[in-house]
Amino acid sequence: MTPKIAAVEIRQHNAITTARYEMTACEMDIVFYLLSLIKKEDERGIMYQVKVKDMMAITGREWHYNQFLEATSNLRSREYIIEDEKRVLQVGLLASAEYIKGEGVIELEVSEKVRPYLIDLKSNFTSFRLHAAFSLTSKYAKRIYQIASQWKDIGESKTFLIHDFKVMLMLKDPKGKEPEQYTKLSMFKKFVLDTAVNQINAHTDLKISYELIKKGRSYQSIRFYINIQAPNQLPLPFDQPIENARHQHAQQILEDLGVKDAKLVQQILTDEKLIDSLFKFNYDLKTGRAKANKNPAGLLLKVLGLR
Repeated sequence: MTPKIAAVEIRQHNAITTARYEMTACEMDIVFYLLSLIKKEDERGIMYQVKVKDMMAITGREWHYNQFLEATSNLRSREYIIEDEKRVLQVGLLASAEYIKGEGVIELEVSEKVRPYLIDLKSNFTSFRLHAAFSLTSKYAKRIYQIASQWKDIGESKTFLIHDFKVMLMLKDPKGKEPEQYTKLSMFKKFVLDTAVNQINAHTDLKISYELIKKGRSYQSIRFYINIQAPNQLPLPFDQPIENARHQHAQQILEDLGVKDAKLVQQILTDEKLIDSLFKFNYDLKTGRAKANKNPAGLLLKVLGLR
């Protein structure tokens, strides 16, 4: 039986959304997929299966055994820091990660201490779309997308102190023991805020902007403004078989790149190797590894050996 993605939306407790933690974009993709599998009625100690081919189909990029091994090892050691008025909780996400050799499968076990934050959907949760979360390449875009989704029904976020916001993104150590990243506001805007805004607006169901707020002569705070984009700009639905999602994703990329010739489109969509190469090209293009400002369709066809 063809496997299906378990959920169109990920639902995540806001304590997790605003927690302070550091993850790579690769690690966050694994977490996004894991969150899509978790259900409230799941029993304690359940193992969640993540398949390499499913991750490739959804994210549109290659995944290797060593890449998974490194990412899950890091996820086991990384911690969420969740703080409220009464306590500070330091907790890891994964209790274990077990690889099934020869099957391209990894089984993940969620830490029981963090489980309530992931499955408590009664109140105070954030929902965000799985495909949109995967389509973002910047780890800061992924985090800011989660935060913006928390406020999408209101239209604007709360006002964050820039200090607190950088602490959330692990750009600043609240105890001052580690060097702060992007100390110049211009660099913080360019490499974190503007990159996130551009990717979120281009690839997700949200359109966001931000305002930097001065106190005296310096900027002290930041506020985000969030709108839900028109239905035709929403990401692909993922309540369908993996193969269908993979091909629809490929078709959408071809359309975005400007490949309109029906025969070429059909040729690409009926060849799994060409689809793999298409996903790699698209990922390289989004991450700046490939440059095609004037004619991305032409460069793609050249890369695929079709021109």
